[in-house]
Amino acid sequence: MEKDIDGCQDGAKTVASAMLGTEGTDSQLDDFVGAHPDYNEEEEEQKYYRRKRLGVIKNVVAASLAGTLTYSVYLGLLQMQLILHYDETYREVKYSNIRLEDIDRKVLMGINVTPVAALLYTPILIRFFGTKWAMFLAVGIYALFVSSNYWERYYTLVPSAVAIGMVIVPLWASMGTYIMRMAQKYYEYINYKEEQEKEKERQRAPRDTCNAYIIIFQTVFYSCFHLSFVCAQMPMVFFLNNYLYQLNHTLFAVKHCGTLSHGTLPGFNKTVLQSLPRSVSLIIVESALMAAAFLAMLVVLVLCGAAYRPMEEIDMRSIGWGNIFQLPFKHMRDYRLRHLFPLFIYSGFEVLFVCTGFSLVGCVVGWEVTERGQAALSPCSLQNYGVCALGLERLAYLLMAYGFSASLCSSLALCMLRLRRHTPLLAGAFIHAVLLVTLFCWAPEPRHLAQAPLLYSIAALWGTGSALNKTGISILLGMLYKKKERQDFIFTIYHWWQALAIFTVYLWSGLPMKAKLSIMLLTLVVAVGTYLWMEQKVAWNVEVRLPRIPRPRHKTRGYRYLEDNSDETGSDGDGDKEDDDRQPTEATRQDELPKEDGEQLG
Repeated sequence: MEKDIDGCQDGAKTVASAMLGTEGTDSQLDDFVGAHPDYNEEEEEQKYYRRKRLGVIKNVVAASLAGTLTYSVYLGLLQMQLILHYDETYREVKYSNIRLEDIDRKVLMGINVTPVAALLYTPILIRFFGTKWAMFLAVGIYALFVSSNYWERYYTLVPSAVAIGMVIVPLWASMGTYIMRMAQKYYEYINYKEEQEKEKERQRAPRDTCNAYIIIFQTVFYSCFHLSFVCAQMPMVFFLNNYLYQLNHTLFAVKHCGTLSHGTLPGFNKTVLQSLPRSVSLIIVESALMAAAFLAMLVVLVLCGAAYRPMEEIDMRSIGWGNIFQLPFKHMRDYRLRHLFPLFIYSGFEVLFVCTGFSLVGCVVGWEVTERGQAALSPCSLQNYGVCALGLERLAYLLMAYGFSASLCSSLALCMLRLRRHTPLLAGAFIHAVLLVTLFCWAPEPRHLAQAPLLYSIAALWGTGSALNKTGISILLGMLYKKKERQDFIFTIYHWWQALAIFTVYLWSGLPMKAKLSIMLLTLVVAVGTYLWMEQKVAWNVEVRLPRIPRPRHKTRGYRYLEDNSDETGSDGDGDKEDDDRQPTEATRQDELPKEDGEQLG
């Protein structure tokens, strides 16, 4: 009996010791994997979103730097090469048997004509590759154009020029979408607590939530980008100016400037180089430009983060390629966009007064064909005004004045944080209207250096107006269309209309200067009138007519989305029940939508 009692006591001790051992192990495990006693969840959450915000700022700066490098290289190389090809001696000595002037004409045609078809493929390209990779592809094609100039032949220059024409609109549409998305993401990261509460309560965000960040980020982008006009002059300042004749030689036979001229500057000398640059020197310059283009590619690849999460991009693609193709055309039914078309067109017409035929969207329009079939300098303002009075060797400094002014004055768009959004657009239009009237009434005297201060002032003021115009339009589109599923369509439409305007300028290059100034002034007046009418209709809460974005159609298998019949155009789903782009009085239920909206995607 005693033995049994002792055995029970021993068993109890064993069980107790086992339980104590288990509790000790659990406590040790809790100490190892449990929360640290000094862990502060709220503080760690703040650190996480702070890193996210810094990442967004890094993305914006990187995209701005990549755009600046890309266009600096492109504009600088094209300007240098076209001036070299214009010289008769250079063509005869180096390329007498390949008809270089005919190649230049086809290069300019490829750059200016190809973007006309961009509306057909740009949204598909952006949705297929994604916003970041569309930017990377476009920057890579610009680098390809630079590399083609190492061996100047028809089969290298013309195909690369056509490729550049194809990616002009996709590059700008993807960049505009990218900056817009960064502004929205920054707002989400800085107001993450409010966003979490809204998601729980299924509330809609206020309409003007991220406007401040749209204004700031677009201002930063354009302030950096306009410096590309300054950087593009480095090859001319440090290299080409050493080989140019002075104005007494190049302008010896020029009798009239400005509005008194017609087409190409009459009497401009066919020989502008006093000595031919060595091939080794040209290769060194082109290698430096190629290195800058490659750096731009690396900046996009390494420093630019994705604009959307992977599942968001899959959802945006899975609405159907047919729908993606149709939606840019259907967005044009919105009266807000229709009223902005003249403003988009004028934004393209500005190219007449930028740099020896270069525009802000990368199309060369200022070089034209003379009676002898030779590429000649354009009848743009800086050619018929600045070059005519100061000489070709001072062209770079005029363009640098324009670039510095545009970069600095892009920051004036920040006034939209305090003033109404039409202020910068109307201010830029007023500056350009005054300058157009001034240039219409005034013609400088050839080879008269005393007019230099006035010409530099005109270039700087034109840069101010251009900065307010370009920055203001991008900010306005960001404010009107905040829904992420629409942004690539909207920026595609904007830059496509710019491309159409630049193509028109390419066709009218033989018109008298007075006719060009008159067309620009008329377009500007119409653009301001239609824009103000649009703002008035928005103030009256006139209902907008937007196509419904179809719901994504895909099947979930495992962890991946598999698209089902993604190429069908009838996959309209239930439509958008809530749309941030619409006005407060606008219909949000399907039975309140316009009749066509229920059928337009079928």
